[in-house]
Amino acid sequence: MPDVGEGLTEAEILKWYVQPGDTVTDGQVVCEVETAKAAVELPIPFDGVVHELRFPEGTTVDVGQVIISVRTGAGADEAPAAADVPAAAPAAAPAPAEEPEPEGRQP
Repeated sequence: MPDVGEGLTEAEILKWYVQPGDTVTDGQVVCEVETAKAAVELPIPFDGVVHELRFPEGTTVDVGQVIISVRTGAGADEAPAAADVPAAAPAAAPAPAEEPEPEGRQP
């Protein structure tokens, strides 16, 4: 469950818009959640195939919990491993190649 702002620590899953086996694209809304302040639609931050929905509709989950598992990359339909990520959490950027540290003070 991504941090939906306002210091809220949990949200209830109201509705899933995808099911296991569905193909998803970056920015596609995958579920609707309700916090103490509002109902919010959550988009997925990458392309892939839904592997597993971790919680059913009506479940209250804490921020930071994995709520959906999506297979990403080439061969996502056959890939045995799933990428477990909280929905709508920013995808981790690939680690940059190591560069030598500059000498002296930097702005």
